[in-house]
Amino acid sequence: MAVFFRTSITDATAFEMLEERLSSGIDFDGYFNLFGVQDELTVSWTPAMSAAEFKHDVTDALRLVWETARFWLVYQRSDSRNDLGINEIRNAAIRLSRGYFEAVVVTLCLLGRADNKSDLELIFLCFREEAERRNFRVRYEGKFVPTP
Repeated sequence: MAVFFRTSITDATAFEMLEERLSSGIDFDGYFNLFGVQDELTVSWTPAMSAAEFKHDVTDALRLVWETARFWLVYQRSDSRNDLGINEIRNAAIRLSRGYFEAVVVTLCLLGRADNKSDLELIFLCFREEAERRNFRVRYEGKFVPTP
């Protein structure tokens, strides 16, 4: 058993952190993955892609999510807290969110090429209804969630 979801951060804080990293001039490897009931989208930050291009693609994808699932919880993964790996958290989020109508799980990672001091790993859980977001928080946030 492991705690998958710690106290969430606001989406505004998440976007500030993302903007800070993308405008820092630091070289990152990055990816964005969106997993929903009907679709999946992955955007990779390729070596030929600029930070502005990656940001544009991510912003467009997040706007599409916002159109159907406006109620978000955002969790930041951190090595300093000994959190599980991003893929383990993502898989748990997908498994747990299946009970919510049209929930979307988004993973956003920026990993520094030189070191991990500026890494940013975020999981967005996006719900259609505020009641679904509240329900998820009450059921899973800060609690032990069994692995399958």
